[in-house]
Amino acid sequence: MKKILAIVLSFITMTATANEIDKRQVLSITEIQRNHVLTEMRAFLAGTQGILDALLREDMAAVAKHARPLGMSMAHKGEDHLKEVLSKEFMHLGMSVHKDFDQIAADAESLKDPKHTLRQLSESMKKCVACHADYQIRIKERPARLGGAQPSHNQHQHQHQH
Repeated sequence: MKKILAIVLSFITMTATANEIDKRQVLSITEIQRNHVLTEMRAFLAGTQGILDALLREDMAAVAKHARPLGMSMAHKGEDHLKEVLSKEFMHLGMSVHKDFDQIAADAESLKDPKHTLRQLSESMKKCVACHADYQIRIKERPARLGGAQPSHNQHQHQHQH
């Protein structure tokens, strides 16, 4: 029954949104950059689920364990190639979410207060909702090659020096 309800709700949501014009700001990035952003978003989602599960068990050490990898240490694992192509507002929003997770981890360890952590998580999730409401990601189209010329094998190989 739950599965049928989920399918029906998905269909209703898709039908309602299919008739609307998407007015979100387009972020035009390469496929590799898109994969980086989406991988990070999936990590936020999985980490948030882990935090919620830990809060349910009132295991504040586990809350910190799930939150810490989502903090600024995650942000420094690849954002440099995105700073040049993503809007400052998008980057600022993303960095503030990373900082939120650092604070959630620290407070979970020091305060050990599940309700405080829930408030923090709720505030951080508002940023996720705002981001998804304001932005859409599109893959940049590659420029067409003149005369149908194919790149040589050497153009796509990185030279490794040993």
